[in-house]
Amino acid sequence: MKQILSPILFLAIGIQILWSQEQPASYTKKVLEKVAVQTLFSYYTQDGNNAAVTGGEGTEALTDAAPTIVVQMPIGSDGILTVDTGLSAYTSASSSNVNPLDGNEPASPWVASSGPSRSDVLAHFNPSYAHFSADRNTIYNASLAVSKEYDYQSFGFGAGVSKLYNEKNTEVGLNVQVYLDQHDPQYPIELRTGFFNGNIRGEGTYTNDFAAFSQAKRNTYALSFNVAQILTAKMQASLFIDAVMQEGLLSSPLQRVYFADKPDFFIDDFQLADNVERLPFYRYKYPVGARLNYYISDAIILRSYARYYNDSWGVSGLTAEIELPISLGLNWALFPSFRHYSQSAADYFYPKEMATSSAQYYTSDFDLASFTSQQWGFGVRYKDLLSQFSLWKIGLKSIELRYIHYNRSNGLQFDQTALGVNFEID
Repeated sequence: MKQILSPILFLAIGIQILWSQEQPASYTKKVLEKVAVQTLFSYYTQDGNNAAVTGGEGTEALTDAAPTIVVQMPIGSDGILTVDTGLSAYTSASSSNVNPLDGNEPASPWVASSGPSRSDVLAHFNPSYAHFSADRNTIYNASLAVSKEYDYQSFGFGAGVSKLYNEKNTEVGLNVQVYLDQHDPQYPIELRTGFFNGNIRGEGTYTNDFAAFSQAKRNTYALSFNVAQILTAKMQASLFIDAVMQEGLLSSPLQRVYFADKPDFFIDDFQLADNVERLPFYRYKYPVGARLNYYISDAIILRSYARYYNDSWGVSGLTAEIELPISLGLNWALFPSFRHYSQSAADYFYPKEMATSSAQYYTSDFDLASFTSQQWGFGVRYKDLLSQFSLWKIGLKSIELRYIHYNRSNGLQFDQTALGVNFEID
């Protein structure tokens, strides 16, 4: 982690020192006065009984540790360069069962294999630049997004513009984002060329309907429109409308499917796949959302959020969220929150052994099933307004700790704890 994050931090310090030395006599107030650094660390644990890798039945146990650093650097008087980089190191019981035979335990969808497919690391690097007009009423932005893990890599780029009107009480923005992704398909072990195991149990001879995907690219194109308005001295609202198109390999090659009209074959307690998930080449998504923030008092602000989602696969969803920041004096604040979500199933979702081999599309991924979920959260933040805690040119701005508990009606649940430390470089 040091090898990735330390050069960015030292670069930020260098840029800040250089700028402070070369600041001209005719000084213009910058949109960002100092280098701002945010360090984040989150730890996530999950469990459930509907693993997609094992056809909708099996352990979903997963842990993830994700350190991230975000550095914002002033570029001249009118620009901000942001660099977001980090890692996500996870261990997944379901992913381990891509090959349930590479461990020491008897093969079972309810037991994680101890082989190398059990864990992986995702690395991301997301730089972006924002440029403000002299009157600060126009903001142009451009971004890149690069990520890589064992079987998937993504490259994205985007641009946008925001305009402020009505003495900065109204903001209108338009953004476009493109992702060009590439799979390195990892199929379940029993579907790979050359697989043979003399311990197969079942009536007849094990065969399957599997054929490898003909292409492995996935492209995503997103257009976002948003408008924000200060309605009164105490109320602010915003609206956003997105349109997203995806094309390419939208299926997950490692997710098994079991058919109702095919015989069952096992090794130990593990059922061998009839095929893998097959989903359409195209997907269109149309989310619409709104936020409403209300200043109740000097100590309490109400933040609310609602979103409706619909797509071409038959999935529709409704999200409602409320957060109630509570200020405890100048330095401390609490953040209780609650989110409710309900979703309809995709047209191509089938529980285990409910699809038939004659269907064109099918999945047993319960993320595409019908369900409701609730998420409770709580956070606490300490804000050092006077930067009393400082070391050399680095001054602490805030420390924030948040906890989230999530529960889904089909049994999936997770807990996440995140720690963020924000500081500035003089």
